[in-house]
Amino acid sequence: MSESSTKDPLAEAFEVERDRMRAVAHRMLGSHADAEDVVQEAWLRLSRQDASTIHNLGGWLTTVVGRISLDLLRSRQARPEASYDDRLSEFVVTLDDGPVPEDDAVLADSVGLALLVVLESLGPSERLAFVLHDLFAVPFDEIGKILGKSTAAAKMLASRARRKVRARRQPSGTGQEQREVVQAFLRAARRGDFEGLLRVLDPEVELTVDTPSGVVVTLGATKVAAGAQLSADAAAQGRTVLVNGLPGVVSWREDGSPLSVLAFTVADGRIAAVTVVIDPAKLALMSLPEPV
Repeated sequence: MSESSTKDPLAEAFEVERDRMRAVAHRMLGSHADAEDVVQEAWLRLSRQDASTIHNLGGWLTTVVGRISLDLLRSRQARPEASYDDRLSEFVVTLDDGPVPEDDAVLADSVGLALLVVLESLGPSERLAFVLHDLFAVPFDEIGKILGKSTAAAKMLASRARRKVRARRQPSGTGQEQREVVQAFLRAARRGDFEGLLRVLDPEVELTVDTPSGVVVTLGATKVAAGAQLSADAAAQGRTVLVNGLPGVVSWREDGSPLSVLAFTVADGRIAAVTVVIDPAKLALMSLPEPV
């Protein structure tokens, strides 16, 4: 939109709804860039619409954003690499060696990241029903219209998605408590202390490793602990960071190129999930601190 167009009443009304539309699209797609594209597409569709036929602009725009996002999710499903590329490229990595951040802010960021990771596991229709209803209070009859399904079917999709979200552990504890658990994990990994690793890992911990050849998922504390022992050298060379608010570690190779980024989800005093990126192409997309 040009600056001159913002004087138009319709454009001004659109701007009032922009933050909500961006939030809906980001929760749907997990990508800030895609969310901005969706909002722009919504404006183009609105500009071609007879505004006098729209009785509830906010509801109309939410429906449009939902439909555009749903189409994008379905196209991603046909190309699974797309959504993972977009999501990981937006990891924000910051050093964790300054003053302790406000615990509430760190926890809010980490909960947001953990939710996005869980949402990635939902099917497009489930994700739309859960996001629109549970996060943005859109009525099920409106969700059903977007999906081309009945209100009852929309409720069922949201319920199924809700069960999946609740089954995945969300971060808990203060930011400092989360970091202490991760430090205990790193100490145990560096010592090759298998029992120590098991003490800080949730029995059902999920390890997701993004490699050049694809995503590999490992479940269970025993397998994750064994892998941590094998990667003890990387842990020893790593530097403590925050990854979108989650405690994490960045490691580098001897030539200074990034080796890996790890992000830990801590729940109830144990590590419930670890996300590891070792794909050089995806590491190159991240803004990482310089090696020490």
